[in-house]
Amino acid sequence: MELSARIFVAGHRGLVGSALVRCLQRAGASNLLLRSRTELDLTDQGAVAAFFAAEKPEFVFLAAAKVGGIKANDTYPAEFLRDNLAIQTNVIHSAWQAGVRKLCFLGSSCIYPKLAPQPMPEEALLTGPLEPTNEWYAIAKIAGIKMCQAYRRQYGFDAISVMPTNLYGPGDNFDLENSHVLPAMIRRFHEAKLAAAPSVTIWGTGTPRREFLHVDDMAEACVFLMQHYSDAMHINVGVGVDLTILELAELVAKTVGYDGAILTDPSKPDGTPRKLMDVARIHALGWRARVGLADGVAQTYRWYLEQLQGAGVRA
Repeated sequence: MELSARIFVAGHRGLVGSALVRCLQRAGASNLLLRSRTELDLTDQGAVAAFFAAEKPEFVFLAAAKVGGIKANDTYPAEFLRDNLAIQTNVIHSAWQAGVRKLCFLGSSCIYPKLAPQPMPEEALLTGPLEPTNEWYAIAKIAGIKMCQAYRRQYGFDAISVMPTNLYGPGDNFDLENSHVLPAMIRRFHEAKLAAAPSVTIWGTGTPRREFLHVDDMAEACVFLMQHYSDAMHINVGVGVDLTILELAELVAKTVGYDGAILTDPSKPDGTPRKLMDVARIHALGWRARVGLADGVAQTYRWYLEQLQGAGVRA
């Protein structure tokens, strides 16, 4: 992938998309194609086809998706399935039709079975039942992987699929109704500190283990793979290390400066017991994550405070 080429970052205002734009610009990309949701509705097949025909991108990062945590996935299953299937289908098909040279499709670690072997190798896909709380999103992402494989097999389209572990960092969603666990914790512990709350209660038992990858590392991995990887097999991107949700809560509390009690609520769902990525394949190619979790959480908290201050909110 030449950095002077016409590169379309679909979903450039989201967590991953904005990190991709930062990464590409730092690397010297000079011809990025960026469209907001109001400028280009990726669920609109005709609009997507017209965009590709007019702009003729050479490389595509498909980072656009409807995303959210356990609660959002459980509350809006139809939207998570419908919108993601539409976005993927429209972009992948139009990219092939318009002669795009290479496409990078971004998935999620939730594609793997709930009780997949740990760490989860790429070969674990479709070997068992999915986690029920986010199976709608997972099925859409699995369909995206299979679509990339089908277009590669039938048409010779160079489409790769990249499966990140849990992502976090600048640009994340901190809405308590729809956010993922780490940004939700940052907000809740920050607000608890301001309110001098005696305790914060986290969902579930606190025992599930999760792995977290800084979004800037993810962006660098995507650019690296666009330059060094071409295969039908999807590829995992992660750090290869995990911790419990309770340990994560303790880290966030320490970072924020909250010294109250941390309680658990076993009546709320835990989700998958463990989600640790097997990253042997990408390590063998020569890429490794660089941002440590403690540093990454501190950086993300600083970014969150800056957004509050910019909006005139007490921080």
